[in-house]
Amino acid sequence: MLIDVHTHLDHPMLYDRIDEIVENAKKAGVKAIITNGVDLSTNKINLEISKKYDIVKCAMGLYPKDALRREADEVGYPKNLSEDIDEEIKFIDDNKEEIIAIGEVGLDYHNGKDKEGQKKVFKQVIELSKKLDNPIIVHSRKAESDVIDVLEENDARKVILHCFSGKKKLVLRAAKLGYSFSIPANIVFSEQFQILAKEVPLKQLLTETDAPWLSPYKGKANEPAFISEAVKKIADIKEISQKDAENIIYMNYQKMFL
Repeated sequence: MLIDVHTHLDHPMLYDRIDEIVENAKKAGVKAIITNGVDLSTNKINLEISKKYDIVKCAMGLYPKDALRREADEVGYPKNLSEDIDEEIKFIDDNKEEIIAIGEVGLDYHNGKDKEGQKKVFKQVIELSKKLDNPIIVHSRKAESDVIDVLEENDARKVILHCFSGKKKLVLRAAKLGYSFSIPANIVFSEQFQILAKEVPLKQLLTETDAPWLSPYKGKANEPAFISEAVKKIADIKEISQKDAENIIYMNYQKMFL
């Protein structure tokens, strides 16, 4: 009963062999994969993917535009980058029956520098998630403190902090607010995520791959089939059996998304 709440199946490294990727996940015992969009074009692609494969669910996102432009320039992804925030929000709203979450969204001060502009859009997305009563999957690169501030000030609900790299004080604050954390499979060698998994109650933990990135196997592209590595490490840290960890995390997924 494994789950991957954050992956990017539209990325060329996965999409070009999507049938194989999904079949690998099924063989590994993955019951649900949430593929996340970052703008209008990727939201559309992920929606189509979710309609084709029974274990794939769609999350539609709105990544900070200034950060996304830089990433698109550097790696050539995503394609056809949209700049119309209102159009993107309307597309998500119009397809609310087809999605399981809003994501990925948030703040990125590593690639983007327009902090106030990012916060303005983030607040709009939080309001959308509340209106739709959908979980919100949040990115917080080099912006962890501001992300928690904005979420709290805007009464965000059903929050999943994706790959959260904030300091222990922020982790504990977010946990106290009731937010959940999705732990990536590279926890096998990441001290940051090992500490996070230790400090946060198991009932607030989920698992993700962020594929094709953050692989637990160095030199190998990540994919949802590798999510078991995250569960194994969480079980070790919590000193419980892998099966118990798997079951509890799956129940967390059900409570959050279903």
